[in-house]
Formats: sequence, C-alpha cells, structure tokens
Amino acid sequence: MIGSMKKERMIGRIVLTVVLALLSFVIVAPFLLAILTSLKPLAEIQSADFTILPREWHFENYLLAMQQGDWPRYFANSITVTLTTVFFAVLFNTLAGFAFARFEFKGRKFLFFFLLIGIMVPAQVTLIPTFFMMKQFPLVGGNNLFGMGGTGFYDTLPGLIIPYVAGSFGVFLCRQFFLGFPRSLDEAAEIDGANKWQLYFRIYLPMSKPIIATLIITKSSQIWNDYLWPVILTTSNENRTVQLGLTIFRNETVIQWHYLMAATMIVIAPLVVMFFFLQKYYVGGIMAGGVKG
Repeated sequence: MIGSMKKERMIGRIVLTVVLALLSFVIVAPFLLAILTSLKPLAEIQSADFTILPREWHFENYLLAMQQGDWPRYFANSITVTLTTVFFAVLFNTLAGFAFARFEFKGRKFLFFFLLIGIMVPAQVTLIPTFFMMKQFPLVGGNNLFGMGGTGFYDTLPGLIIPYVAGSFGVFLCRQFFLGFPRSLDEAAEIDGANKWQLYFRIYLPMSKPIIATLIITKSSQIWNDYLWPVILTTSNENRTVQLGLTIFRNETVIQWHYLMAATMIVIAPLVVMFFFLQKYYVGGIMAGGVKG
C-alpha cells in the first residue's frame, strides 16, 4: 500500500515536471528565437529557407543597431521617466496603503471602494482625458491659470511621469500588505512616543521590502515597456523613449528585423537584471498583498 502511494507520487511529480518543462519551453522559445534572429543577416531572415541557427553569426548587429538613432538620449529619457515615476509611485502608494490600513477616518470604505474601480477601468479609457489634462495643465508650457494659450506638459518628460505616479493596484497591494501587521506594533511605537510619520518611516517602510520590490518590478516594467502613452504625448526626437526608438527600424517598405531584435534585446536587458535581483521579494509581496480582506 505504502509502496503504491510512493509510486503514484513519483509518477505525479514526473508528470508535473514534464508539464512545467513544456510550459517553460513555450515561454522561453520566443525569447531564444529573438536572440538568434538578432544574430542573422537580413537576407537570411527574409529567405524562404528558414533555419533556427544562423548560417552566419553577425554579432556586430548589436553595435550597428545602436548606431542608428539617438540611443543615448532614448535610454536617458526612459531611465529618467522610469526612476522618477517608480520613486514617487512607491512613496505615494505605500503612504496611501498605510493610511487605508491603519487610519480610521470618515468615508474610508467608500474611498477605498472608489479606488478599486480604478483597477477595473482599462487604461485606454482614460487616455484622452489624461491627454487633455496634461496639455491644459495650468501655468505650465505657456498656459494661463485656466490651462489655455500654451501646450502644458505636452511633449515633455514630466507629462510622461505625472499620470503614472499613483495607481489603484499599488495602493491596494500596500493596504493588504499593511493589514497583516499586528496592531500591537502600532501600540508599542505610540508608547515609545512615535507619531504616525515616524511609525511609517521607521517601522512600516523598513519591514516592507517584499511589497516595495513588487511595486518596483511591476511599475518599472509598465513604464519602461510603455509605448502607447509616449507615442500619444510626445512628438519630438529629444523626448523619445526606448520603445519609440525601436520604431526607427521599421518603415513603409521594410522592417530591419536583425537590428530590431538586437535593439530589443538591449532594451529589455535592464528589466531582466532588475528582476534577477528582486525576484526573491516579488512572489512574497504578491502573496502577502492578497491575503487580508
């Protein structure tokens, strides 16, 4: 009886391992194919005789791809937008989550319910209102107090940052995470004379590495990979991000697939490195953020 149970468990583990291996291959295969494509000449990519491995390995594609377009500026813009947005997003989301989890104030449940509606609304629905808000921002870009006469934050880096510094999902995660903290922690801090700001900065924030890492990964990926909002808000080359920079390899007649794939691999490298260092906190943050109701 015991032997048969062990055998069934072993078979179950083997089946699970095979299934997970197949799923991993399905996920990794496009990434590997993109790398191999980036090392091929364009003529081989366009050839009807498809091969997975390059017949000729062209590692110089990466250097040549970076020589097309103003890539130092594109990376500088994306780094500036991403780092600034993530910094303020982590600050505002953790503060709001802390307030919803630990403060008792009138209308708290209604405000939190209203905030959750933001998770249900697709971002595309708010694109046009957000665009006009940035373009008609008062006292910026030549606008008067009523947001007229100028361009506001249109075609500027602050215009790319401001709409993303806060988010319903981040506040929700932080609130759920902070609900797991025992009330005795607050009481002990108050007995020692700590106010709410000290409680947040000296106790809650240092103990929130999992949720902060989760916010950093999700927000960084969202901002770094965003194409729709930058293409709507910006027009000049000096405010292009890396995602817009990838469009220089495509025109009406041809797509330079070898350069496009090479540049894409370079563009996603910072996110891969970031996830490598923060992955041990990421899963814990997601799980902790969904426990309390």
